[in-house]
Amino acid sequence: MGARSLTLRPELLDAARAELRSRPGVLLHGPAGIGKSTLVAALTANATGTVLRCSPADEDARLPFAGLVDLFSRVPDSRLDALAPEPRAALRAALLRGAEPEDGRGLLAVRLAVLEVLRALAAAGPLLLVVDGLQALDDPTAEALAFALRRLDGPDVRTVASERVADGEQPQRLRSCPPGTVELPVPPLTDAEVARLVRTGVDADLPPAVLRAIQDTAAGNPWYALELARAALLGPPPSDSGRALRIPRRLRAPLLDRARALPEPVRHTLLVASAADRPTLTLLRAAGLPDPAAHLAEAERLGVATADTDGTVRFRHPLMRAAVHADAPESGRRQAHTLLARVVTEPVERARHLAYARPHEDEETARTLMSAAESARRDGALAAAGELAGLAARRTPGDRPADRAERLLVAAEFACDAGQSAEAGEAAATVLAKSDSARRRVRARLVLLRNAGQALEGTRALIEDGLRDADGDPEAEAWLHHWAAVRGLLCGELDEAARRARRAARQAAVAGDTETRIGALATLARVRSLAGEPVDADAALEEALALAGGAGGGPQSWRLIRMRAILALDADRVTEAHQQTAELLTSIEEFAGVEELLATLVSLTRIQVRAGLCREALRTAARCAHTMAESAPALYAAALAATAGGTAEEARHLAGQAVRASEADGDRLFLLRALAVLGQAELLGGDGRGAAAAVEALRRVRELGTAMCAADPPVLHWYADLAEALVVLGETDEAEVVLREARDRVSRDTPGGAVAALERAQGLLEAGAGRAKEGAERLRAAVDRLRRLPLPVDLSRTLIALGTVERRSRRRSAARTVLGEALETATRIGAAPLAARARDELARLESGSGEAGPELTPAEARIAELVGGGATNREVAAELFISVKTVEGTLSRVYRKIGVRSRTALAHAMAVAVIASGAAVDSGDDGQAKAPEQAVAVAPAGRTQSRRALDIRR
Repeated sequence: MGARSLTLRPELLDAARAELRSRPGVLLHGPAGIGKSTLVAALTANATGTVLRCSPADEDARLPFAGLVDLFSRVPDSRLDALAPEPRAALRAALLRGAEPEDGRGLLAVRLAVLEVLRALAAAGPLLLVVDGLQALDDPTAEALAFALRRLDGPDVRTVASERVADGEQPQRLRSCPPGTVELPVPPLTDAEVARLVRTGVDADLPPAVLRAIQDTAAGNPWYALELARAALLGPPPSDSGRALRIPRRLRAPLLDRARALPEPVRHTLLVASAADRPTLTLLRAAGLPDPAAHLAEAERLGVATADTDGTVRFRHPLMRAAVHADAPESGRRQAHTLLARVVTEPVERARHLAYARPHEDEETARTLMSAAESARRDGALAAAGELAGLAARRTPGDRPADRAERLLVAAEFACDAGQSAEAGEAAATVLAKSDSARRRVRARLVLLRNAGQALEGTRALIEDGLRDADGDPEAEAWLHHWAAVRGLLCGELDEAARRARRAARQAAVAGDTETRIGALATLARVRSLAGEPVDADAALEEALALAGGAGGGPQSWRLIRMRAILALDADRVTEAHQQTAELLTSIEEFAGVEELLATLVSLTRIQVRAGLCREALRTAARCAHTMAESAPALYAAALAATAGGTAEEARHLAGQAVRASEADGDRLFLLRALAVLGQAELLGGDGRGAAAAVEALRRVRELGTAMCAADPPVLHWYADLAEALVVLGETDEAEVVLREARDRVSRDTPGGAVAALERAQGLLEAGAGRAKEGAERLRAAVDRLRRLPLPVDLSRTLIALGTVERRSRRRSAARTVLGEALETATRIGAAPLAARARDELARLESGSGEAGPELTPAEARIAELVGGGATNREVAAELFISVKTVEGTLSRVYRKIGVRSRTALAHAMAVAVIASGAAVDSGDDGQAKAPEQAVAVAPAGRTQSRRALDIRR
């Protein structure tokens, strides 16, 4: 475990440190392997002064004063020499430096000596006593410590101890710690923490099924998890044992030391209970066990297992159950499964027991397993369905290769539905390599394509090879052309995607495959929408909906509903989009595979953000992460939700992860979205460095979108963000070019939200170029447009922009009204980053920041400050991540506004500004500021001199 597991509990370590600063001691307690020793070591690693420590083992408990010998091993004889003769002799004897005390008087002398030595050490400096394993401390040492610590006090005396206790139990050795010691239970790790610990601890990625089994069996115990992981790397568990893990003997020994001493009938009862999915006394009696209640009572006495009042059998720990099962001979395990297969009535569980009871090829068993797999699939138990179909394939006799391949292929499809990509890929690859059926090889390739997720860029050869196998089979050709269309959509090859989608729809119509035809038309609708052709998109979607009307529910119908919702979202019909997607999620979440569920959750997150349901968006994004944590879509959804309701730092981090995941997948569609969210996240801070990072990300969006011929409404929002970031940097010329390109894309079908975004960016550009009045007019027009739309996040953002421009124009009353509305709206909808921006602008307004000087934009003020401080144009450009040309253009505007002609005069003006920046300024709504009397004129001789102080605090 060591330091690796420690990093998983920083909060607990911080809490322990805080308690140790204010309390005389800390006692960490929990079961074996939970990580107590690691925490004790970290807690005491940098201790100053004298540290006395011992770590007794269980066998030490029988040795009198063994713990005291360890504790005092670094105490020099000179400390003992200062004691009175009798205590000195008694202590030396206890430390094996003399004869052992034998009577009560001698033990009392030992305790007094320990107290006096500890007092002397504490008087010389800080003293820390460390006992890692109180449960194994010998009684004489425990009593001596208890005696001394009750009488020893002072701010420089501390104790850190640990005690091993069973799950749910309280420590028994608290009296060996000083009064006032705080007890801190060490909790189990979460599944996510176990996954990280295993990944770093064994320096390898285990198959998902194995990792899940480790998480379930270890139940948060880091020692158990690492031991199970190391055993898993040595090879698979015994075949068809009914357990996914190998239980190493060094784990079994301490767990089963007592269980192995139980009578054979009791051990047999425990074995049958360990094999059952849900063991109860009723089930054990039905299986023919004579007196399971009495057997469980014996097992409970030894702390192995127990029966609850309702008859449910529970093992002390999941690993105990696994160890009991693993410790039995193979014949015993088969017998246990045979007994259970006879009495269990649930089809899936019965089929599983039957498979483990008959670990050989048998067609009847294989058929039973396939029937149970289909039943599990209908019930939504996707992982169980895949497991049972895989078992059916292994039980299929060798003289039925076609049946075996078909069952293995079904297992691959079910596993893929369950998100078990490793299992699905292995089974599909086996079919692809060994099957002599072209159609089955095509289906195997479809599983591999689904397994690729968003990473379809490198699958062109897989699709083309499949088309060669599918030649002459219209249905199989339709499947593969549809996947080629999906690949083209994700890789930004929109013309190719449209062509393939149309061909897939035609082939599916010939084959009578309505489901694939619907899917192809839905993909065509998405491609046409992304290409900025809403009429064609609606036509394809309507055709698909018409077909789906008679096709019933299912994944294709779900995709159509999502597609219709996204088109409604792009058209600013946010309420409609939200209702459709929320209803879809409610109806499918118990039945859909992980891909469909994730796609629906991502769509809902997008809609909730635009609808201003920021808190709900965070919760939905968290579900995305739970469904498929490391995928680009899930990371994108989490980043998007964070921009709306989280923090700028969190949004930047998640968006960066989404970008890297999309790049790794070759998924240009989600790369486009992830980069756009990264740009938005960087803009949240409103500072130049963030704006520079936003420009870098959003320029990539612009380039990627152009290469993909993307023209749907979100592109216009991203153009507006790029223009805004450029304005913050002072790159107004490039911002104008970007907005001109965006305006060329606007038509009468462009939704109002996209138009308002461009108006907001144009207003900021006008203000940034020194035309504050025109900028405010543009921004007011955008606000008026947004008030008519259900887009509160966009409205809040635009109100903040307008309020900022009004503040810099010294229209205090107007700025206060607008910013107040922005703050109220952002707070109400949970848009935390926007609420913070609004509060910041209001604070600037109330403090008078930015009101006593010419109308410099933030970019102009920063450049003026740097140049006034002596920086060259090239140095300014490097500092602000802008071009030298932009610095020169901005300086020209600054010279005109301030009324200077040279860098020297600007430096003088900046010096005056620093002196005058704290002076009170009275400003009315007419925008005319009354300059302070001490303001220094900065215009050169021969020109009308300005008496306004330049504010450099903006």
